[in-house]
Amino acid sequence: MKFGKRLKQQIQESLPGWRDKFLSYKDLKQLLNLISSAPPVLSGSVEYVRAESEFVVLLNKEIDKLNSFFMEKEEDFIIRHKELQQRIQRMIAKSGSEASEIDYKAEMRKIRKDIVDFHGEMVLLINYSNVNYTGLAKILKKYDKRTGGLLRLPFIQKVLQQPFFTTDLISKLIKECEITIDSLFPAPAEKKARGEIEAITVAGEGIFRNTVAALLTMQEIRRGSSTYSHFSLPPLNLPDTDVVKSLQLSSPIPIP
Repeated sequence: MKFGKRLKQQIQESLPGWRDKFLSYKDLKQLLNLISSAPPVLSGSVEYVRAESEFVVLLNKEIDKLNSFFMEKEEDFIIRHKELQQRIQRMIAKSGSEASEIDYKAEMRKIRKDIVDFHGEMVLLINYSNVNYTGLAKILKKYDKRTGGLLRLPFIQKVLQQPFFTTDLISKLIKECEITIDSLFPAPAEKKARGEIEAITVAGEGIFRNTVAALLTMQEIRRGSSTYSHFSLPPLNLPDTDVVKSLQLSSPIPIP
């Protein structure tokens, strides 16, 4: 599948509030087509130089957009993680007390749902980072190939230092969520074997379904191939937790 179609699919499968936050790959490609289709005699013209400048300006605007959204979500996730931990500690403290067992179980079910939703959104944010980085790398490769320019290397070096590419903190929070779910809500062995997992939704959208789609996309993007280069993302290695096993069981395509 061509990247443009894959990106469009990813946007459609993302959450409603995220859909205008992805890389404007189509706009960049259209501007590149305009630049690369100019006759050689016009390559040094004012119009050609202006088009090249517009391409660079648009690239920088897109990077700013990606950073702004990513940092906003990252800050929100840090707050939500602390709130979830506080809720868990409060419920643990109530365990075995005079509190109604029915109320306790109901609240723990809510906590489990919120953790799974939270985990799913963070996986989607990692995927957001991967997809947008890949889009930038591909459009820059096209630019250098079609124009003979040398934008790719300096821009990629710049992108590698951007907040939206720096996912270590989110990866850490994802791991902590998986450990929490596995320790507090271990799935019975028979359910693991049958792959019985509940569908979690946020704002009417299937977070669980979207998370599976995101993992499959990350697997495809980060799989080594004959075209693998130092601009490519490394292969995806997922932790061996019950959450990830559930995603593997729910997926029609094996996730390594």
